[in-house]
This record gives sequence, structure tokens and C-alpha cells, in this order.
Amino acid sequence: MIQRIQTLYLFLAAGISAGLIFVFHLWLNNEGVKVFALDNYTYLGLFLGSALLSLISIFSFKNRKFQFVLGRLNIILNFILLGIFVYQSQNLSGETNVSEKGIGILLPIFSIVCLVLANKAIKKDEDLVKSVDRLR
Repeated sequence: MIQRIQTLYLFLAAGISAGLIFVFHLWLNNEGVKVFALDNYTYLGLFLGSALLSLISIFSFKNRKFQFVLGRLNIILNFILLGIFVYQSQNLSGETNVSEKGIGILLPIFSIVCLVLANKAIKKDEDLVKSVDRLR
């Protein structure tokens, strides 16, 4: 359902994971060339997998428990992606006085925040439905 706030959060997380990877670079390599997520199929697959999980979660609004589980899996996927980025940025060779990491490394953090807010709203909806069922 479009009118639920978690749909907005999930759509924002999908937009961050699928749209902003084309805009923001991850880091600069030794030659000063910007490295995007498109340059490495692992990063691209993880970002697009996160976006796909968000979109599947949007359209599974009738099953809130499944939607909550998909949100948790998406958070774990983004933590894995963030861990890979931290590992990769620590192992960049040829560092100079100025180390230029791109804002693209922070995209999984923004996505995690949106997903946590969505899961919180899903949990709130589930608790509301359970409380109404008790009254019947």
C-alpha cells in the first residue's frame, strides 16, 4: 500500500541502492580515476540485490512478517556491503597525503537507516493489528 510510511522508506532505500550508485563514486584509484559500483560486478550485484529486496518488500505488504524478514535480510546485505567497502578502502595501495574516498561508500549506511525506519513502522503496524485482534 502506497499510503504507509514504510513504503516510502523502502522506496527511498531502493532508490539509494539502485539509483545513486550511478551518481556517486566509491573512491579514486592510483591514477586518479573515479571508481563506481558499475566497475565491479560484486558491488553492482550487492547494490542491485539490496534494491530488489526493497522492491519485493514493498509489494509484499499483505504479509507483514515476511516484509519484516526481508527488511532484516536487506539490512544484513547492506552491512556486508559496508564491510567490503571498509576492507577495500583500508587496502588501497599507493596512498598519498590526501586519501580521497567517495561518498558512495556511505550509501549502504543511508540505506540501512531507511530500512531500520521501515522495519520499525512495519513492527508498529503488526502490533496495531494484534491489539485490534485481541479486542474482537
